[in-house]
Parts: sequence; structure tokens; C-alpha cells
Amino acid sequence: MARRPELGLFQLLAGAGNALLDLVYPPSCLVCRKAVATQGAICAECWREIAFIERPYCERLGTPFDQDLGQKGLISLEASANPPAFGRARAVARYDSDKARLLAHRLKYYDRLELARPIGRWMARAGAELLSDADVLVPIPLHRLRLLSRRFNQSAALAQAISRESAVPLETMALLRVKPTAPQVGLSRAQRAANLSGAFRVAPERAAAIAGRNVVLVDDVLTTGATANAATRALLRAGAARVDLLVFARAVTSA
Repeated sequence: MARRPELGLFQLLAGAGNALLDLVYPPSCLVCRKAVATQGAICAECWREIAFIERPYCERLGTPFDQDLGQKGLISLEASANPPAFGRARAVARYDSDKARLLAHRLKYYDRLELARPIGRWMARAGAELLSDADVLVPIPLHRLRLLSRRFNQSAALAQAISRESAVPLETMALLRVKPTAPQVGLSRAQRAANLSGAFRVAPERAAAIAGRNVVLVDDVLTTGATANAATRALLRAGAARVDLLVFARAVTSA
């Protein structure tokens, strides 16, 4: 098949634009700012220091096991004792990794929106099995007052990047945060759950986008799971067939 002339022109212009961008803003490591070969990359040293999560891990929570037991489909003691509302969780890296935590904080608190695209690519790879049978991506929403003060939702930015990589449709208006909650930092597991009780609901006019669908819920960080569980329950009440969770970094307890 002959290549369309306009496609070749587009690629040529895109290449020229990237070359100009590299000239004005030389590519640097997303973490330490050392020179790298391409935009949106991480240097080899920082890459080695990110604690990426790989199998073997708990099939429910996505937490890595300390050793490979040679069996597939295992779940952790934590997942057995306190099963989450969502089906499966997957994460790129451990939150106790300084480099991963730094990237999450730069995106969330320092308006580094350019980080969303490369992090979203890593998330799409880490969550490939979730995305393969997903019907829709839904980011964890911010309350309108929090969104007004922060100006952007980092989870929505990540979900947009994941949608671009995976071709799974993105639905940003279905799940609403209707209750302004207090900061979760310093709260116990029970206090976090109580704080988030009734915080989420699905907009009635967008319920058709959720009902009967396999949903992948997207967030930046997973700690106790209270936020993800509360959001998952709202989606399930609205008729979601299944809800899985995809995050960039997650806290890891002994599995």
C-alpha cells in the first residue's frame, strides 16, 4: 500500500519539531536532570534505583512476594484477610523507592504535567493484562474545590496518557467526588475508610458509560486502598461488571 503523502509530511514535520525541541530544551533525566538521549527518558543510574514491581506478586493486590514460590495465581495473606473491593491491582513501582516517590510528588504537587505521558506509558505496560479486557478507564476524581485550588487532576492526566497508549476509551465525567474529604495523611485504615464514606458517586447521566462495563480505575499512588475501595464501590453500585485498579506507585507491606 502506498503511503499517503500527507502522512509522510506529518512525520517529517513531527521529526523537525522534535529536533527543534531537543535543541532548545536538551533531553534530561526526568529524575536527576542528567543528559539523556531522548525526551521523557530516565538515566541508567536512576532507572536502576526505581524499585519496579515484577512477578511474582499477589494477583489481587499486586504486592511483590519476598520469594518465588513457583506457583501461579497466588494471593497474599493481606488479600485473604482484607480482600479489596476492586478485582486486581497493578503498579509500576514501590512507593518506598525514593525515585518513584519523587516522580509522583513532582507530578502531583509541582505541576510537572510533562511527567504524565512517560509515567502513563509505564503504567500501560504494567497493567497490560488489566487493559486487555477493559472497556473504559476512569480516573479517581478530585472534589471541585480541590480541583479549583490544584488546577489539574494528576490521575486524569495519567489516565489520558494510558488511554493514548492502550486505545481503551477514557471516561472522566462519570465518577464524581461529591464529598470534600480531609487529608488522609496520618489517619488509620479505619479512619481513612470513614473519611471516604459517601465520597464518590456515579453521575446519573453518565451511568450508561459504566453499567455492564469492565472498568480500570486509575490513580497515581495506592497506600491503604481506602480511596480505591470507596471509588470501586460507587462504580459497582452503578452496575460496573468489574473494577480493576492501575496506579503508578504503591505502598508495600510484607506479602
